[in-house]
Amino acid sequence: MSGDRILTEEEKAAEQRRGPAASQRGGPPHMRIGQPTEKSTNFKPSAKRLLGLLKPERLALYGVLAFALASVILNAIGPKILGKATDLIFAGFVGKKLPSEGSVDQIVAGLRANGQDTFADLVAGMPHLVPGAGIDFGAVGRVLLFVLAIYVVASLLQWASSFILTGAVNRTIFNLRRDVEDKLNRLPLPYFDNQPRGELLSRVTNDIDNVAQSLQQTLSQLLTSLLTVIAMVVMMLYISPLLALIALVTIPITMLVTAAIGKRSQKHFVQQWKSTGELNGIVEETFTGHQLVKVFGRQDEVRASFKAKNDDLFDAGFGAQFISGIIMPTMMFIGNLNYVIIAVVGGLRVASGSMSLGDVQAFIQYSRQFTQPLTQVASMANLMQSGVASAERVFDVLDAPEQQAESATPVVLDDPHGSVAFEDVSFSYVPETPLIEHLDLTVEPGQMVAIVGPTGAGKTTLVNLIMRFYELDSGRITLDGVDITDLSRHNLRGEIGMVLQDTWLFGGTIRENIAYGRPDATEAEVIAAAQATYVDRFVHSLPDGYDTVLDAEGGNISAGEKQLITIARAFLSDPALLILDEATSSVDTRTELLVQQAMAALRQDRTSFVIAHRLSTIRDADLILVMENGRIVEQGSHADLLASGGAFAELYAAQFRAAVAEPVE
Repeated sequence: MSGDRILTEEEKAAEQRRGPAASQRGGPPHMRIGQPTEKSTNFKPSAKRLLGLLKPERLALYGVLAFALASVILNAIGPKILGKATDLIFAGFVGKKLPSEGSVDQIVAGLRANGQDTFADLVAGMPHLVPGAGIDFGAVGRVLLFVLAIYVVASLLQWASSFILTGAVNRTIFNLRRDVEDKLNRLPLPYFDNQPRGELLSRVTNDIDNVAQSLQQTLSQLLTSLLTVIAMVVMMLYISPLLALIALVTIPITMLVTAAIGKRSQKHFVQQWKSTGELNGIVEETFTGHQLVKVFGRQDEVRASFKAKNDDLFDAGFGAQFISGIIMPTMMFIGNLNYVIIAVVGGLRVASGSMSLGDVQAFIQYSRQFTQPLTQVASMANLMQSGVASAERVFDVLDAPEQQAESATPVVLDDPHGSVAFEDVSFSYVPETPLIEHLDLTVEPGQMVAIVGPTGAGKTTLVNLIMRFYELDSGRITLDGVDITDLSRHNLRGEIGMVLQDTWLFGGTIRENIAYGRPDATEAEVIAAAQATYVDRFVHSLPDGYDTVLDAEGGNISAGEKQLITIARAFLSDPALLILDEATSSVDTRTELLVQQAMAALRQDRTSFVIAHRLSTIRDADLILVMENGRIVEQGSHADLLASGGAFAELYAAQFRAAVAEPVE
């Protein structure tokens, strides 16, 4: 196994251009208006497929819709009923000043006779007026308690809706993560070779998180906001079509102003994410190579570069946040202006008796509640785009071609001996560029086969084909006479121990890292494997011995010690085949000799393939294969190949020839 692949400069540049993951772009909804998001390439089909993931949660979603609708309806009728309390208070206040003798019609007629037409219109438009009577606090209390009950029930319904939706979305994302994990296990190795490691990790972590966040926020807020807008419009039209027209006029004004400000802030956000990526690049490079920075004395240059990019980020961030921050005050100003107009017109209509004071109060509440969901809906646009874009990236993984299906009735090797044969094998990574053509090779059990040759000759490819990481173009490979395609991949790879030049350790103790090769191994077997590979020699010098906790990079031990642990892991697995790809390149010469002695004992009745660049390490190999351009050009023992004076002899001479430098005159 190998560690994380180092990103190339092109991949780093691409990561910087992409900027932070969508899930990291925080802030309240109104602050995200105008922020650039990664646009989906095909929004409608992708959104439809994303929503299709929720099909198993249909019943839960019906419940969410029912509870949300009931909650919105109750919240919508609340202000109207509350207006009755205002009418009762106002009627009691006015009625107490009127004479108790006579009916309301008689009092209105008397006021008109005295020339008080405006006051007469006001009195005539008050449905709860009782001349001479004061405020009916009992009636007011009953109305307030009723409204309180309505709001409590509405809140409980909204809570139930959110609770059910949260469960539905999280179950959906749980299933999505499970499907992606299963898919990754079914993908062929070439897929991972062609994907930048950080990009793939981002798809299965950040993008799925962003899908979850988008579904949670957009489904909840969008549903509630749309229902609230409809309910508020209906109630406003019911109370006063004239005031409703005034309130609705502000919608296009708000949208135009928001779009204008968002457009001006977008370029600043683009620069902000670009500067953030560049700054992250400088920090990453500096801390990754901090030793070289100090050795060559480049601290001043690094500080200057950091300061310049940090200043750029400050300027872009300040501009982006300041301009986008104007959106909310502007919308509040338009809302307040609308409030003033409604209050003035509503007051005139109350004075004329065509509306009650409670209705005006209710209408003002509706107009306030009407603008807030509009703002939320506008802020959801970017979030929906971002969520669907992330979903498309996840769907790309789910839609990737899978590895070749295994045999329906796989053969099981219970006691393999390690006989390997290549029969007319041809393979190429790219169909137009052949690599291995018509290769024939037979390796007997217990043989140590060394594979040498220049870079790109196909050495690692050869052992990868044995592991069935890649499928052959033609021919076949057999293990103990059984075609490896007739074996399950689990059975095949379970009989192979592999140690690569790049070590891979996980966060855990040294004991756990060794036992990874065979989880059911006993303590004694783990210790025996460690002693056989000379891990035991350095473990006792560590503070906690075998319980020493390694970080994910194994940074608290040396490179050679990490390699010894991976070799011990392969030893513990007790494989039929050993594949060592430059496995001893990180250990010192004395330790390398000791490890080779231990491997010689392990190779009894087992086959081993050793890829080596240091030719001195393979002198004891039973068979040396010299590869060039995917073909075996020479094979034989170390002594025979040297005596033949061919390609191996040239490689050997080139490696051990002393460099001669011409003296400078």
